[in-house]
Amino acid sequence: MSDTLASMSRKISGAGDLESVVRSMKALAAASIGQYEKSVLALADYYRTVELGLIVCLRKREGAAEQAARPGKAAKKVGAIVFGSDQGLVGQFNDSLADFVAKALEDLPGEKKVWAVGERVHARLADAGLMPEGLFAVPTSVNAITPLVGQILVAGEAQQASGESSELYLFHNRPKAGAAYDPVSQHLLPMDETWQRRLARLPWPTKNLPEVIGCPEQTLRALVQSYLFVSLYKACAESLASENASRLAAMQRAEKNIDELLGNLNQTFRRLRQTSIDEELFDVLSGYESLSKGSNSC
Repeated sequence: MSDTLASMSRKISGAGDLESVVRSMKALAAASIGQYEKSVLALADYYRTVELGLIVCLRKREGAAEQAARPGKAAKKVGAIVFGSDQGLVGQFNDSLADFVAKALEDLPGEKKVWAVGERVHARLADAGLMPEGLFAVPTSVNAITPLVGQILVAGEAQQASGESSELYLFHNRPKAGAAYDPVSQHLLPMDETWQRRLARLPWPTKNLPEVIGCPEQTLRALVQSYLFVSLYKACAESLASENASRLAAMQRAEKNIDELLGNLNQTFRRLRQTSIDEELFDVLSGYESLSKGSNSC
């Protein structure tokens, strides 16, 4: 019985240590969600500035953004950048995203080339029949997002420099209210003509109409690069916020399960301890009765 009680004590202690780890991870995930959401909000003014610049350029030469971004007429390849996770404990975060990517790319013509951000989603895409061409590490902080976006842009420029025309899509999870998220996609290149026309017809915020100084095409190319940077940065930050939201939900479920387990273990421990006490009292009473009978017989 003492061995059983000692074993139960070890289980209770281990469950308590695990609960402390889960609480720490839950607090870390909750704090991380806030910083990534703030980084997305901070992009609003920058994106607005890029958008205003595109308005000016597209008014001067409607359709130039498409020519600057598209090296050929017919797309021969379909490229996809998928933002996932490197770490586990995120529920169906990578599985649902990989299924969404596979379904979205299935209906698109042309050769598929996929780049994965995160080892976990890399494995899920390979299982879905989409072996990624390259793998990028997931940033561990807001400051690490910019270097990652730079690496992706360099890889994209190298792909465009190969001379093969391609379309580029972006896939990631976007956070919703609470700890939920949805997989979403964005068509980055070539830029949609409807989007260009809509942007070119937006009203200028002031009465003073701007002018492009220097080469309009160079200015347009720089603005397109900034647009790609903002889109990739936002997608990465939203993916990281969704990842931590998923991890927070997983830790909340784990904490609830551990609390229930601890309750059952403590209840079992108290029952075993009471049984052990009852057995000891029974042994004492039995010994006392035996001694009393021995004294009376004398």
